[in-house]
Amino acid sequence: MVRVMVVDDHPIWREGVARDLTEAGHQVVATAGDGPAAVRIAAAARPEVVLMDLQLAAGSGVGATREILAADPSARVLVLSASGEDADVLAAVKAGATGYLVKSAGRAELVAAVERTARGEAVFSPGLAGLVLGEFRKMAAGTRPDPTAQLTEREVEVLRLVAKGLTARQVADRLVLSHRTVQNHVQNTLRKLQLHNRVELTRYAIEQGLDTGD
Repeated sequence: MVRVMVVDDHPIWREGVARDLTEAGHQVVATAGDGPAAVRIAAAARPEVVLMDLQLAAGSGVGATREILAADPSARVLVLSASGEDADVLAAVKAGATGYLVKSAGRAELVAAVERTARGEAVFSPGLAGLVLGEFRKMAAGTRPDPTAQLTEREVEVLRLVAKGLTARQVADRLVLSHRTVQNHVQNTLRKLQLHNRVELTRYAIEQGLDTGD
């Protein structure tokens, strides 16, 4: 039996969903029709799963989701919305929702989704899981540290010229440095980037797009 709270601003829909969950053997511990009420009631009712609509009479489902999870990180929010728009799905997930169903889902699908959400699974209507996974991948790529950030400006200059195919001596001539100084910069860059030789260094620089520009 899962302790569920149903949040929806349409009384008939809210009562119907609550009835379906109760008939399936789950305990509906609370209902709410707007965002502020949902946040307040959830804090007292302590549901395991909050079934959350996005478009509410007051406040938003996204904001309510964020506040409920901030107050009780152990709760899980499953969005049940009429909208299947990408922006709505991603906003809900970024607020902390672990699942998203559109309201065209059948009774059995809804009950199963609540049970899976309570077990800690991510549940999405068909077609939405790929969207969310793709967004997570983009977010992860955006937070990945740039290895070249640890290089000095001079080392980046040297790396850029190496990527263009210049020899150490040609780089020295271009930057008005001694051949030994250029070699030291190359060795330091290899060490910082955890590369082993000039071939790997050149390949890395090209992959980073450092062979373009002046």
